[in-house]
Amino acid sequence: MTTPIQSAATTELGEEQLGLFLYQMVLIRRFEEKCGELYTKGKIKGFLHLYTGQEACAVGAIAALEERDKIVTHYRDHGHALARGLDPNRVMAELFGKATGVSGGRGGSMHLYDVTKGFLGGYAIVAAHLPLAVGLGVASQMKKEDSVALCIFGDGSVGEGEFHEALNMSVLWKTPTIFFCENNLYGMGVPLKESLSTDIPKLAAAYNMPAVSVDGMDVLAVHTAMKEAVAHARSGNGPYFVEAMTYRYRGHSMADPELYRLKDEIERYRKRDCIERLKTQMFEAGQLDEAKFEQIAARVEQVVEDSIEFAERSPQPGLDTLFDFVTKEPARG
Repeated sequence: MTTPIQSAATTELGEEQLGLFLYQMVLIRRFEEKCGELYTKGKIKGFLHLYTGQEACAVGAIAALEERDKIVTHYRDHGHALARGLDPNRVMAELFGKATGVSGGRGGSMHLYDVTKGFLGGYAIVAAHLPLAVGLGVASQMKKEDSVALCIFGDGSVGEGEFHEALNMSVLWKTPTIFFCENNLYGMGVPLKESLSTDIPKLAAAYNMPAVSVDGMDVLAVHTAMKEAVAHARSGNGPYFVEAMTYRYRGHSMADPELYRLKDEIERYRKRDCIERLKTQMFEAGQLDEAKFEQIAARVEQVVEDSIEFAERSPQPGLDTLFDFVTKEPARG
């Protein structure tokens, strides 16, 4: 049943914006499902961390940004890249390790990057990108760009020293940085309750940073919280912390046997699925029917299939490029 707050949100955002949210979440879900299949077939190699179940976090948060804003994120980054508008063809090509990928085939799943979209990387080292987000905030201040830096990370990052260093310096320097924690309850296979003795927002509050916790399975709740965070940071009031309580349906990575949680826990969270929730809200508001949803699903299927075809026929990086980008290229002039 839709709550009054959700009803107000559907009215405020309108059918077009909500339809985009739904399309993006369905796209991320189907893209990830296909990636899982392609990994088992050996088409995608290396590490693969799927975002299935967490789609509302990426879509709701990133929609609150403007084009000039910057994003750095963790290694479960496919959903963020697609929500930011990176070309699905080039994202899939990157997962295949092809030269047409967004990182030239050199980054793979964990290191998607597109400077034209302000998407400045997925990072494989836990919490290593948090100080970079503070630096992006400082750069915005120095250049008077009026941009904010969104830093997305998982609950496993909060035990790292960089987490505390980044939050502390961001408050001291009042950088326009938004710290967005996707709390999916597990750091790899370790339940958060067994590794942290307090609530995550309290850690941010300890550094005098405004902090909120929202339902990360509700795209409207995430978007509302992020709009407030962006307004706060862009107004020169310093950083803001958002915890989104979410859940991943798949294991930590494709190599995860998932021996640490029961199937009924996964099914319990599937009953709160973000896509089904938004569908229901739009149905009840008269903004969606089965025919329209089938059109969205068909469009997504075509986009994903096209991305696979593009990746399949793209070339491998040439051997003559093997040492490119190892060091900074000398200026030519």
